[in-house]
Amino acid sequence: MKAHLRVARASNDLEGILRFYRDGLGFEVIASFEDHDGFDGLMLGHPGWHYHLEFTRQHDHQTDLKPDVEGLLVFYLPDRDRWQAAVDCLLSLGYSTAKPNNPYWQRRGVTFIDPDGYRVVLQNAAWD
Repeated sequence: MKAHLRVARASNDLEGILRFYRDGLGFEVIASFEDHDGFDGLMLGHPGWHYHLEFTRQHDHQTDLKPDVEGLLVFYLPDRDRWQAAVDCLLSLGYSTAKPNNPYWQRRGVTFIDPDGYRVVLQNAAWD
């Protein structure tokens, strides 16, 4: 049996998260729920991959999000055309780039800020 990683995070803007990760980065909605014990949620990923992202929103509650410049979600996209297409798609949806705190991430990557204020790096490199 292979391990599976779920990265779970609260959100105040599930609609914006859906637009950023599904429409901008090509993730699929692999599961969702509404009003489960007072929470709504989305699981975004790709069938057969060994990780996915979960975003939840609690009803009648504004989450105190605390994004940090070094709190990164990094996607390694080694194919130059695929990487450029992802960058171009996010730009076409109106998302702007952000200067990373660590200059390493701008050598072969582009940093965006998702709708909750968290940094997402699209790195044009392979993870060995």
